[in-house]
Amino acid sequence: MQEKLAITVLVVTLALFALVMVLYDLMTNKKDDFNQIVLSQQEYDSRTIPFRRGDILDRNGTYLATSEKVYNLILDPKQIMSDPDAYLEASVSALVDCFGYDRTEMMNLINEKKDKYYIRYAKQLTYDQKENFEKYKDQKRDEFKKAGDGKGIRGIWFEDEYKRIYPYNSVGCNVIGFARDDGMDGSGGIEQYYNSTLMGTNGRESGYLNDDSNLERVIKPASNGNTVVSTIDTNVQKIVEKYITEWEQEVGSKRVGVIVMDPNNGEVLAMANDKSFDLNNPRQLRPEYTDDVVKQLGIQEAIDDYRRKNKDAEPLTEDNVYAHYSNDEIMSLGKQVAWNQTWRNFCISDGFEPGSTAKIFTVAAALEEGAITGNETYTCNGKLEIGGWPISCVNRYGHGDLTVEQGLMKSCNVVMMQIAQKVGKQKFYKYQQQFGFGSKTGIDLPGEADNKALMYTAETADPASLATNAFGQNFNCSMIQMAAAYCSVINGGSYYEPHVVKQILNEQGSIVKKMDPVLVRETVSESTTKFINEALYKTVNAQGGTGSAARVEGYKIAGKTGTAEKVGRDKKNYVVSFCGYAPADNPQVLVYVVVDEPHVEEQAHSTYASGIFQKIMTEILPYLNIPGYGYYAVTSGGRAGRTAIRRGNHQLHRRLFRRIYGGEHRSGNTGKWRDDSAGGSRSFRGSGNRSKRRGRLRPSGRAAGTDESGAAASDQLLVRRSFRNGDKGRIKVQEFHIL
Repeated sequence: MQEKLAITVLVVTLALFALVMVLYDLMTNKKDDFNQIVLSQQEYDSRTIPFRRGDILDRNGTYLATSEKVYNLILDPKQIMSDPDAYLEASVSALVDCFGYDRTEMMNLINEKKDKYYIRYAKQLTYDQKENFEKYKDQKRDEFKKAGDGKGIRGIWFEDEYKRIYPYNSVGCNVIGFARDDGMDGSGGIEQYYNSTLMGTNGRESGYLNDDSNLERVIKPASNGNTVVSTIDTNVQKIVEKYITEWEQEVGSKRVGVIVMDPNNGEVLAMANDKSFDLNNPRQLRPEYTDDVVKQLGIQEAIDDYRRKNKDAEPLTEDNVYAHYSNDEIMSLGKQVAWNQTWRNFCISDGFEPGSTAKIFTVAAALEEGAITGNETYTCNGKLEIGGWPISCVNRYGHGDLTVEQGLMKSCNVVMMQIAQKVGKQKFYKYQQQFGFGSKTGIDLPGEADNKALMYTAETADPASLATNAFGQNFNCSMIQMAAAYCSVINGGSYYEPHVVKQILNEQGSIVKKMDPVLVRETVSESTTKFINEALYKTVNAQGGTGSAARVEGYKIAGKTGTAEKVGRDKKNYVVSFCGYAPADNPQVLVYVVVDEPHVEEQAHSTYASGIFQKIMTEILPYLNIPGYGYYAVTSGGRAGRTAIRRGNHQLHRRLFRRIYGGEHRSGNTGKWRDDSAGGSRSFRGSGNRSKRRGRLRPSGRAAGTDESGAAASDQLLVRRSFRNGDKGRIKVQEFHIL
């Protein structure tokens, strides 16, 4: 008895084990097939609910990247062929009429794949295309129902998907980056660096038959990605790109890059270079990549690829490369190289010798260490012999006697070399590290270079290296390294980590993370900042300064030129640059322009870069409401609130007085302007409901007013304003004159 019982238990156990194995195989290896078999009788299937990738916005809420719902066309030949007489002709006709597909091709596909439950035939159809099909299907359903012949459209349905859209095409392409076709991975820029933030989690709609053979639906909704708010200002970015394009069309160069930053918090307002590309079609080759160019790139890449894979083999040459690589393979490799060159962010990934823009760091280090006071005078005879090498100044005939300030203004190499000698190697290279050269800034973009391998240290530098490093030669940096270092020197000494993202928002628009400015370290004192800012203001505005081409009328511009002779030292190829900012004594915006090998016969002129800087600044300063000289702030009492003038020109002063006296506040007042050429001023006479006032605005920045009796009102303009609620306002004009 016990023996029979044991056998029975064993048989039952084996049966249960076999059942478990069958179920396991069904749930793992054949799960999708099982789901499709169960649900193929329905007009929908178990499906993935895709998440929506988060948007990327600029600082003002403008959409830089967004996701639009599109639809994939799914065919179920198994369902269509379950009754060919009823469904085949009707379904194929629907596909032909609605989408324009070839009838023979569709018939052949469905017959050949008649056992398939799922064929993704077309991707990323628009909402209009989907709706057109649905209307057609509804119309045909009614016709078939009236005919009573049992025909119908079956086995055609749509699954949701999202398509990444970039509304401004190429604007900000290197900063934004792009998402791959499936939206799962970002490539370059914010799309790559913040990929996990922008990503969501797919949901799932499942179906199964219950005990009554009715279909039950279980839906797990998708979790959408978060929105990234960048520091980029689309308008500033457009201005920068406009003048890069203008430069390339009129003169051109090997490379050109521009960075615009807020020096007080490290925010990047714009970043661009000459190799822009359409984010909606990032693999479209730029015009300069002709077939011949791509072929040459491919040949070189094939040679390099072979060497990497066959380290012990004889290297390939252009003559025998086709023995190992086909033409298609070479062209494919060439395209990869072309894409990588296009997508590479020059502003953060490429290094170059900065030239004279780096001279401020030599002076700043000397001032901080007490090696100089700033009152010294040096003599420049055109060159200085260091370590047995005669090292020339920019002025081969010599500048003569120069102060430290004049050494920066005139960009004298000899002055910088003598200052570096006083600082000494240990302290000089300590400050190079302090200013961030040789290490990554930490900017939140992929592909940043540190250029550490191309830097000297106190242990490796000889006297000649120290001397050349003092004026920005013989070491490399990236644009973002230079811009971040400049910001720290001109803002009072605070080195902020440069960044391109301000906030992370959830799907409801609530802030889930705020990227506060990261203060990395203090670099210099306020007194050093003041000295540098004054010297760089004179570099642009004083007689003999090298930066006069960067002047912007009405604004106090400061900055430093750079002209770096490239390796080869053949007096032919140069990197020219300009790093400037405004206002000089209270910097609000910094613009750094680098031009690598301008397409001109004589490259060694920083005016190519400062000219681009000047055009950009002329537009972005008023746009950003950054004050110049001769500015006024106007405050109003009562409910008039506060009004501010941000531009120092007469046109806007006219607008101001129209705002005070004129129709914007419905005061019913009028006014006329009168030129006073001899006095260099413009005056206004306004008439109001209860008083008449005159105001005078002089270019020097002084404001004065008199009433009709001639009594002086000093720096106040007292007017009675008639608002709709009858309030009276007291208008006070305060001078913001930047010396």
